[in-house]
Amino acid sequence: MEVNMLPVYDDSDNPTDCCPRFKKEGWEEKELHFEKKLFVKAVTRSLFHIPLNMGRVFPKTFKEIEGAGAMDLEQMAVFSTDISPWRAEHLFAVKKEVPGLEHVRLTGNFITRVFEGPYKNARHWYEEMKKVVKEAGKKPGRIYFYYTTCPKCASYYGKNYVVGIAEADSVA
Repeated sequence: MEVNMLPVYDDSDNPTDCCPRFKKEGWEEKELHFEKKLFVKAVTRSLFHIPLNMGRVFPKTFKEIEGAGAMDLEQMAVFSTDISPWRAEHLFAVKKEVPGLEHVRLTGNFITRVFEGPYKNARHWYEEMKKVVKEAGKKPGRIYFYYTTCPKCASYYGKNYVVGIAEADSVA
């Protein structure tokens, strides 16, 4: 895969008019290579890792990204990670900076794995991602999750796909 490229986000199959049907083949067991890849950062509150204000933060962030012309529909993804039981960080892939929002640039090599199931399994998926990286002979770093659909759309599709994205640094 090319540097700073995500698997193509296909929004053409979207019977819900909300979240498109996720096609896991594009994300399963891929290697991503980032060199200062640009993201907008947003933070949500949690209660023991359960999101509290995601339903307000995500639409607001997407609106600002779209308003700035920074949305790239073919490279759309949001990487999420719990930074404590009380807060989560979300990185929205963008094609340019968005005035007034905080930005993050990721550099590194990442390995992906697609999971299917409820949010409560995230702690098991986290451990699985560390194992996947170690089995590749690399040292696990930051681990993110890309929740591909909202709960309503996951219910509609009958599948709740979540992509694990683990930083995989070479072992010296």
